[in-house]
Amino acid sequence: MVEITAKMVGELRERTGAGPLDCKRALGESGGDFEKAVEILRKKGVASAAKKADRTATEGIIEAYIHTGGRVGVLVKLNCETDFVAKNDQFKALAKDIAMHIAATAPVYVQSSDVPADVVAKEESIAAEQVAGKPAHAIAAIVKGKMEKYYASVCLLNQPFVKNPDVTVGELISSFVAKIGENIHVGGFERFQINA
Repeated sequence: MVEITAKMVGELRERTGAGPLDCKRALGESGGDFEKAVEILRKKGVASAAKKADRTATEGIIEAYIHTGGRVGVLVKLNCETDFVAKNDQFKALAKDIAMHIAATAPVYVQSSDVPADVVAKEESIAAEQVAGKPAHAIAAIVKGKMEKYYASVCLLNQPFVKNPDVTVGELISSFVAKIGENIHVGGFERFQINA
């Protein structure tokens, strides 16, 4: 059995932002393997966030981000449950990071359920045509994979986060939900660009 030291817990906390007790437990479960511990914490964060997803989030902030040179600007509405959290520096930093991400990646929708049905049907049709001639059982799986790539290119929550491509923006928000203990969601965004 690997001894879990305070230094190990501190390093995992710094890397994940999780609480000390959660970090110690994850390191214990993983036998001291940092990568497995990070994965355990991410799974717990997603599960914790799912429990809070139905709670009403009517407070929050509108964050503005103007990219260097003033040619791209973003307004993002980030909702939470209480004004106490809305005034929290971590919450404000999350809103700023999301606004910066939107400036960099230009998503069109917040989440995949926001994509209109006719657009989904068109993209599925294009994907199916691209794999015509493949075995029938493989086509559905290939189309599904192509649609996931499409959602990752146009849906904010499905995109790999620009500051850490190992997590999506949705997973980033889920980790904050687990850390802060409140439901957080993107209420909308607008991206402006000169000569777009």
